Amino acid sequence: MTDTSQPTGVYAAALTPMTADLAVDLERVVAHNRWLLANGCDGVAPLGTTGEANSLSLDERLAILDVLADAGITGTQMIAGVGCCAFPDTVALTKRALANGAGGVLMLPPFYYKAPSEDGLFAAYANIIDQVGDPALQIYLYNFPQQVGFELPLSLIAQLHEAYPNTVVGMKDSSGDWPRMEQILAELPTFRLFPGSEEFLVPALRLGGVGCISATVNVNAAYAGETYKHWQDADADDRQAHLTRLRQAFAGMAPIPAMKAYFGQVSGDSGWANVRPPFQPTTAAELALASERLAEADFAVAA
Repeated sequence: MTDTSQPTGVYAAALTPMTADLAVDLERVVAHNRWLLANGCDGVAPLGTTGEANSLSLDERLAILDVLADAGITGTQMIAGVGCCAFPDTVALTKRALANGAGGVLMLPPFYYKAPSEDGLFAAYANIIDQVGDPALQIYLYNFPQQVGFELPLSLIAQLHEAYPNTVVGMKDSSGDWPRMEQILAELPTFRLFPGSEEFLVPALRLGGVGCISATVNVNAAYAGETYKHWQDADADDRQAHLTRLRQAFAGMAPIPAMKAYFGQVSGDSGWANVRPPFQPTTAAELALASERLAEADFAVAA
């Protein structure tokens, strides 16, 4: 039986709205995360890749954690992104997330220095766990080799889960490597795996996964939520195929600017299109293509 006392289900890797001068728009941050929760998401995962977290200062990240907690978005509804290259920053973010009642934290490895040893990566996580020193800490590792430049080895994942079974409890796997995810689900049955794409939602649930944490759920939250609710029904494969088509609407383009532009288009709020460099606003052609693909996939939900 699924343990709903821990984060479970469909989580959006939440976008971070910006003002015209590229400051974080905290009012819009709260409004967007509330919209996600009201439109199909079981929870949100702010301050990840999609949230442009590595383009934000530590103070900006702390402010986002605080306004979301003040808005009552906490507990199992919240998996907070905390991974930084500098472990003191990760510790500070993790402590604030825990103080605000987050149900878990999503933790990148220190990612600047490439080809780290397995012992070095273990030491990095162990140091953070020791520095935080809180038995409530629930870490979800974040495997994203395309961005980080290396993959978290399966042996490291098993070692961390064995050494800290009540702390290193799961992972978001954004590798896109489904056979690897199948192996994790088979070899670590007590490990809580969230694929980083909704295209693997039903297949992962069938093997013991606990949901998904995905960027494009910002747009297709309602469909993802319904697919999760009905993953054991006879039409689950059809729902999954439709959900995958919706995700693919943003294929071949920078999804963060494109999704922001999409929200600006459907809401009439052009401020949604603001992104921090090195991102640039999406082109009109890309926005038109994404909108056309969504329409062709029978998408009927607006922001």
